[in-house]
Amino acid sequence: MRQIFLDTETTGLSADNGDRVIEIGCVELLHRKLTGNNKHFYLNPGRESHEEALKIHGITSEFLKDKPQFGAVADDLLDYLKDAEIIIHNAVFDVGFLNKELSLTGRAPLKATVARVTDTLVMAKEMFPGKRNSLNALCDRLGVDRSGRTLHGALLDAELLADVYINLTRGQNALQMEGGADESKGLTLVKLDLRGIALPVLAANDQERAAHEEVLAQIDKASKSKTVWRIAA
Repeated sequence: MRQIFLDTETTGLSADNGDRVIEIGCVELLHRKLTGNNKHFYLNPGRESHEEALKIHGITSEFLKDKPQFGAVADDLLDYLKDAEIIIHNAVFDVGFLNKELSLTGRAPLKATVARVTDTLVMAKEMFPGKRNSLNALCDRLGVDRSGRTLHGALLDAELLADVYINLTRGQNALQMEGGADESKGLTLVKLDLRGIALPVLAANDQERAAHEEVLAQIDKASKSKTVWRIAA
C-alpha cells in the first residue's frame, strides 16, 4: 500500500471558526522508500493569518494572493491520496481542516477517499509515555536532522515526518530514494543476503536484566499500570 505523509499549514487553529488551509505538503513512500512522487500546494485562503500562526509558518497574504483556492486543487489532491494510507502527526488537527475544506466545496470527508489515517502522535505517545512528542522532539530523540526547519513548512514537515516514522517503526535507519545508487556521494548500494550467516545469541547478564526491569517499571508507572505486560501478568 502507498503511504503518504501529509502536513498542512493554516491561518489559525480553528477550522470551525473560519480558519483555512494555506499549504499542503505530501510525501510518498512505497515499500518504505521515498519515490519522489510528492505533492505541494500553496492556497489562497481568502483571509489573513492570525499573528501567532504567521510567526509559525511565515506565509504572508501577499505571497498567497495569486495562489489557487482549495477547490481548484481538490480533485488533484484527492486523486493523489486515493486508497493510500495517510500518515499525519496530530491527525485530528489536519484532518479536521481538510474535511472542512472538502465540505465547503461540496465534497465528502477524507475517509471516503483514503484507505486509512495513521496518527504518529498517538504512536509516539504509546512508545514514549510521559515524554514530549512534538515533531521537533521526535526528530531530536530519533536523530533526524531538522537543521533546515527554521519555520514550519508543510512539505518539509512531511519529509521530516517520513523519516521519523521510519525510525518509529524500526524498519530501517534512514530513507532512501528508489534505485541502487547514491550519485551525490558516488556510492552504489548493494543488497546483501544475510540468511546464510549464523549470528551469535548473546544472553543478557544480571545487570542488564535489572536495568531492563527498571525501564519497564518506569514505563508502567508513567502509564498508570496500564502496560500490557503488567495486565497480562
